[in-house]
Amino acid sequence: MMKEMYISGIIAGIAGLALSVNAQTYIAQNNYNAPEQAQTAPPEQDNWHHWDHDHLYHACELSVDMFGVGYLNSHDFNNGYVARHNLRFGGGAGVNYFLTRCLGIGGDFGSITFKHQFVDTTTGNLIFRFPIADTGIAPYIFGGAGYQFQGINQIVGGGGAGIEFRPCPHFGIFVDARYLAAVKTDGFGEGRAGVRLSF
Repeated sequence: MMKEMYISGIIAGIAGLALSVNAQTYIAQNNYNAPEQAQTAPPEQDNWHHWDHDHLYHACELSVDMFGVGYLNSHDFNNGYVARHNLRFGGGAGVNYFLTRCLGIGGDFGSITFKHQFVDTTTGNLIFRFPIADTGIAPYIFGGAGYQFQGINQIVGGGGAGIEFRPCPHFGIFVDARYLAAVKTDGFGEGRAGVRLSF
């Protein structure tokens, strides 16, 4: 009888030890996995935060512009005389490269008529933009110099301001206006509105 009780005690002890080891293993696994699960959320949030701030407007960004353009009080030659035009419309294109998120350089051209030259006016500009948090909106100012080819060949230069809205990282719409002083004639105004594809 004593022998049977002794054997039963050994078996009960082994079973208790096994249960204790299993319980400790289970607790250790839960404590080990919990921090990993807790740490998976912040990188995803950081990636979304990163997309909002850096991917809409970023450094080393190349963009291409296509726009409609209007010239206010511009001049050209008409039948040998300098003619002033109150308002003329056309189209144009441009390319920009941003060295930093806020500082860039760009070049553009506008075409009003194809009677003499394909390009009426071309300019090169220095651009400063100011992205506003997560809105996709970026006001900007720009200025530079260029050349007028249509009718009167002359150097022009000036600056202006505009605003861009990007609903997604590679597409935006913009509108801006500037004043261009001219060497041979009075200065004139230019307004643009178009789309911007960025890479």
